[in-house]
Amino acid sequence: MTATLLLVHGAWHGSWAWRPLVDALDGVEVRTVDLPSVGASPGDLGDLRADSEAVRAAVAAIDGPVVVVAHSYGGCPVTEAVRAGDGVAHLVYLCAFMLDEGESLLGAAGGTAPPWWEVHDTHIVAGSPAEVFYNGVSPEVTASSVARLGLQSRSSTEQPLTRAAWKEVPSTYVVCEQDQAIPAFAQEAMAQRAGTVARLPAGHSPFLSHPGELAALLRDVAERAG
Repeated sequence: MTATLLLVHGAWHGSWAWRPLVDALDGVEVRTVDLPSVGASPGDLGDLRADSEAVRAAVAAIDGPVVVVAHSYGGCPVTEAVRAGDGVAHLVYLCAFMLDEGESLLGAAGGTAPPWWEVHDTHIVAGSPAEVFYNGVSPEVTASSVARLGLQSRSSTEQPLTRAAWKEVPSTYVVCEQDQAIPAFAQEAMAQRAGTVARLPAGHSPFLSHPGELAALLRDVAERAG
């Protein structure tokens, strides 16, 4: 039996970003979730708590063992949402924020917004996304991805976690060595919290630049967790 993969996207993105990876995972049951903190209207964006509830509901809708794969910011709601005994057999942090109780994404970034964040009262716009998110991705896929990016709620980056699922559930951290959004050294520091560490020679979006390699890694995790 192979566990079901639940893919949780990062900030500004949606489940659309996983398509090349899903296509490469033929034969594996894959589910995705769209986080409420991303959208087109600043007034309708959810916070970290809403994202966590969305992850929790997606897990509850799956029968059998689940491997939750969190990308970037997605590590925050996944870490907050998952509980031991809810069917999650393994967590995969894909160049993701693997934080502890009391920590927030903004705090992990040093308490000051990165220069490529365009911060507004209620939301954040991703500046320079082609360079920050999609190094190593084809120009065509980069252009289509940039066009689909949404707004990210500001509150989701500022709220501290109240739980740390990786203390209860086995985990793997995948370091993306050419990441321009979360430097590799920062990923390596967070990866020390994981039970297993893997590495990809990729930028921040390996599901677009290296879908085959990432699929092979996740397929192995899903088979072992099943």
